[in-house]
Amino acid sequence: MGKPIVIIGSGINGLVAAADLAARGKSVRVYERGPTPGGAVRTEELTLPGFRHDVAAMNLSMFAGSGFMAKHGAEMAKHGMEFVPISHPFAQAMEPGDYLGVSTDLDETLATFGSEADKATWRALMEDFPERAGVVGGLLGTPMKRWPLAKFLWSKWRALGTAKSLDVARFLMTSPRAWLDETFEDPRLRTALSTWGMHLDFAPDIAGGAIFPYLEAMGGQAMGMVIGKGGADVATRALVSMIEAHGGSVTCNAEVSEITHQGGRATGVVVNGKKIEASTILAALAPKHLLRLIGGNSGDARFDRGMENFSHAPGTMMIHLALDAPVPWTAGALGKYAYVHIGRTIDTASLTYAQAAAGLLPSNPLLVVGQPTLFDPSRAPEGKQTLWVQVRMVPGEIKGDAKGEISSRNWEDAKVAMADRALDLIEEQAPGFRDTILAQTTVSPLDLEAGNPNLVGGDQICGSHHLSQNFLYRPVRGFSDGHTPIAGLQMIGAACWPGAGTGAGSGFFAAQDIK
Repeated sequence: MGKPIVIIGSGINGLVAAADLAARGKSVRVYERGPTPGGAVRTEELTLPGFRHDVAAMNLSMFAGSGFMAKHGAEMAKHGMEFVPISHPFAQAMEPGDYLGVSTDLDETLATFGSEADKATWRALMEDFPERAGVVGGLLGTPMKRWPLAKFLWSKWRALGTAKSLDVARFLMTSPRAWLDETFEDPRLRTALSTWGMHLDFAPDIAGGAIFPYLEAMGGQAMGMVIGKGGADVATRALVSMIEAHGGSVTCNAEVSEITHQGGRATGVVVNGKKIEASTILAALAPKHLLRLIGGNSGDARFDRGMENFSHAPGTMMIHLALDAPVPWTAGALGKYAYVHIGRTIDTASLTYAQAAAGLLPSNPLLVVGQPTLFDPSRAPEGKQTLWVQVRMVPGEIKGDAKGEISSRNWEDAKVAMADRALDLIEEQAPGFRDTILAQTTVSPLDLEAGNPNLVGGDQICGSHHLSQNFLYRPVRGFSDGHTPIAGLQMIGAACWPGAGTGAGSGFFAAQDIK
């Protein structure tokens, strides 16, 4: 039997690559330093018994629509993969009692708009969505390799023509605010959509961020959203089961301390002190960790500098809550949405990002409040709820407090006070909310990194997606297809194109390249 393919890290990209390869008869071994597989796609009882909380990722829409699921969805279902469809994907809570929500019912969505002109614009955008989504979604599903990329761009240029192609190119470089200002007149709608940019490190005024509010808004309207039945880890469990069914293995508590290489070719890994030979290595690692494991020298000085200088996004703090009852929103309709974003204005989001980037605890953090048990009661005891709260953005290293109230400069001391600031914002939108809390677990950015070293400084997207570090520049120009200067060593994961999310594009691309 030949040498196995070794995959470092059991996040969504590593597991997808392993499952696809194993299904094709390849010998695959996955090594995970943590006690359980899944990376950011895990579900655990973090507060009380019977309350299942998604540790990081909750939305599995990208995974459901991924190339991997298109190919292996039927087999994944046999291994327990089950999605819960959601008709009310997101809403924005602004002034208490005021909200704007997107559901798959077009009339229900438009009823929350404050402008007749914006309603007409929304309808026009929906009519145009299939064509534009085919371009934008197709690009995100194309490897950053010369011929696949050239073929894709040529086909789209022929289909759209020069003028439309240039319009799409301009859109890809546009900031959220610029696109929203030229598209909608109601500032409430601009606020609601701009929040999606903050999920991927795009404050309202950062170039290249318009694509994400557009895709999430139109996609949410057209298709809604999905989460995993019982928790996001249903995807992880199904993937591990599929890998093992085809003879592969996933080993946890397996620390890879070195990637061995000789003469410009990878030869194996050192796991828990033991050398293991490999035919190919797929490394789902943040750039600084990959560089460390190869000994700091790939043989290409520019690649090494790129790994050293790879930029991470601001951090995220997670608050997991066990509730005795649903959140008592002042705007009662908010109790129908999977995600409730809390942020007063687009300018509040911009200020929050600037404060976090400067190392300050934001005065008004942007919140993503997930309400999964509204749609999947199996995640909590009967009549109870779990609440999943992302506090975005916050600094990994605290240099001060923008509000001047928190004196601590380390997260262990500051996280309780910062969590209280976030919960105050929910209480403002839902008086009596705190009375429903049965238990709480707060996870600081550094706690996130301690549990998953790829989340450097609590950066849940494993690297900024700004234009200088995206597309052909992710993670480094000349290596956007994930290959490295060391033959037989391939990068996968969110630090590689097409970036963060549960779509597992880089893992699937890498698996397809192994014949």
